[in-house]
Amino acid sequence: MITNFVLVGLIEIESFRYVCAFLALALFLVTLFVGSMIVYVTWTDKNLHEPMYIFICILVVNVIFGNSSYFPKLAIDLLSGCSTISLTGCLCQSFCIQLYAWVEMFTFTAMAYDRYLAVGHPLRYNSLMTNITIQKISLAMYVFNVMRVIVSVLLTLRLTFCGVNINNVFCEIMSLQSLACSDITINVIYGTTSTLSVVIVCVLVILYCYIRTVVICLKLSAESSQKALHTLMTHVLAFSIYVVTFLFVNLRYRLNWGSVSKQVDVIIPLIGTSIATTVNPLIYGIRTKALREKILCNLQKIVGKPKE
Repeated sequence: MITNFVLVGLIEIESFRYVCAFLALALFLVTLFVGSMIVYVTWTDKNLHEPMYIFICILVVNVIFGNSSYFPKLAIDLLSGCSTISLTGCLCQSFCIQLYAWVEMFTFTAMAYDRYLAVGHPLRYNSLMTNITIQKISLAMYVFNVMRVIVSVLLTLRLTFCGVNINNVFCEIMSLQSLACSDITINVIYGTTSTLSVVIVCVLVILYCYIRTVVICLKLSAESSQKALHTLMTHVLAFSIYVVTFLFVNLRYRLNWGSVSKQVDVIIPLIGTSIATTVNPLIYGIRTKALREKILCNLQKIVGKPKE
């Protein structure tokens, strides 16, 4: 019975392992710092205790969780020259990365709906989107996605594996399934059905909310419209980057791109996953005016420079 696997992606980038390890640590620390600052200023400033900023915090905390399951291990493996991982470790990393990805998708959906309510129903917004409602939404999406990912992990755990080479720098459920010599029909049906159904529903809800928000913005005053559209464009930018990399990583095994070289097959998801798990805190930290000003103010206090 095979209990250890080889992360071929680590071997493929062996020549650049120190550079890649430095970049992995740098991206992790930058994301951790910016994300922590966003959470801190939102937590300490009562003016930011609004649904939009709370959802941004949920998104940022989830990104930190995803980064923590990906970058530290990548850097340690590259620096130590280790390219193997146990089945238990592989399943744990797969669980964390999948949970991060699905919670991210649901959070974007909740944020789009929140912005639609704020613009489309301003008078009823405070009663429709309360702190209790946010707590219920957050709890529901975590419970739902934890259960979905657990089922996926358990279906993979029952498999018998004939191969050990995982063509990636990290573990994911589909990479393990591709090494199985037992029947994976149930796994494929569950994975494909679950992925497509959730993605389609979430994307349709997001598109509906975006379109309705834009239509409503066209009827508002120039100042109100500009503010709402700026917030909307921030969401669109962050979601677009996420969904492109998410779909590629999830569909590349199902599409069976045999003509793609092993190096390209490793490098593209490496870059894609790195981008998807780092840019969102930077986007919201830079493009959200209230957060940007609070973060800069706190940084000035840290370095001892008075705000001018």
